[in-house]
Amino acid sequence: MAGLTETVWGPIFFGMVFNIMLFGTMVTQTHTYFTKYKKDKFTLKLFIAVLFVADCLNTAFDVALVYKPIVHMAGDQHALLFADWLSSTDPIVTSIIAALVQTFFGWRVKVLTGNWFLFIAIGACSFCQLCGGIGVAIAITFIPAFTDFLKFKAAVIIWLAFSAAADVLIAVSLVWYLRQHKTGFSGSDDAIDRIIRLTVQTGLITAVCATVDLVVFLADDTTVHLAFNLLLAKLYTNTLLSSLNTRKGWGYSHGMDGAYSSNNPPLQVNPRYGNNVNVLSQQMQTKTIQSSHQVFVDVDTIEMRDLDQKPSSSDALPYQQSFVNNYSIA
Repeated sequence: MAGLTETVWGPIFFGMVFNIMLFGTMVTQTHTYFTKYKKDKFTLKLFIAVLFVADCLNTAFDVALVYKPIVHMAGDQHALLFADWLSSTDPIVTSIIAALVQTFFGWRVKVLTGNWFLFIAIGACSFCQLCGGIGVAIAITFIPAFTDFLKFKAAVIIWLAFSAAADVLIAVSLVWYLRQHKTGFSGSDDAIDRIIRLTVQTGLITAVCATVDLVVFLADDTTVHLAFNLLLAKLYTNTLLSSLNTRKGWGYSHGMDGAYSSNNPPLQVNPRYGNNVNVLSQQMQTKTIQSSHQVFVDVDTIEMRDLDQKPSSSDALPYQQSFVNNYSIA
């Protein structure tokens, strides 16, 4: 019995432990978001609140999933070998959270690029993974034995493969767009490079985890894949919150000593034009402050415009909105 518990429930237990650890990170990031960005739109705040509730439910269900057979029904071999309704909640909640996050990022891709095709492609992948997650949950109710999960591998493949595809498509689209809008000036290009690195890192985390989960599931008929599967929901919410909470972190320039200086203004963009054609105009103002010890070069501002929308009266102050703000919450 002890060997059975370790073989079947060991990976599930470790997945639950890491889920709880990432849950703490998610709570911290949610608190940071609502504390720092009180002026964000109500719809965005509501969206984050819905994700927070869904993630809390995911953690509660995963803890109950482990507690029930190991503690509440200790010694019951049937409870150790067969999944119950609690096992079905993880693919449903995870796929819902993934669909919400992917739709958010997909819409951001559409706003930045003006490309409806990309948004539709991302949305289609996200919808397929949602259907796959629901299909997995339904299949578990009919095939509850953990050792028989490979019998519904088609649903698992649809769920995890399309989830990874959506994440890769989002990352590639954003990286392509950002690389197209490099200016040739080191200050603005460095800021764009940092955003590209963040985009790739956050996109790859979820894509790699989903891919590893799928490969391990197909290669091993034990529950080892669940150690990765139980992480997915938290990775999606933490990815989104990290993207939102680092909006103020870009645009710092380096001093000669290599340290970041928060006195320098952030890289900024003024998106006041509404067509698909974007013109990246730049107004570079370089100030060199020289002392006996250091020289600082301060890159002030950059402006992004589309062609067919007229500038507003606020153009006299064209740098009121942060590029990373718009990049992150569009």
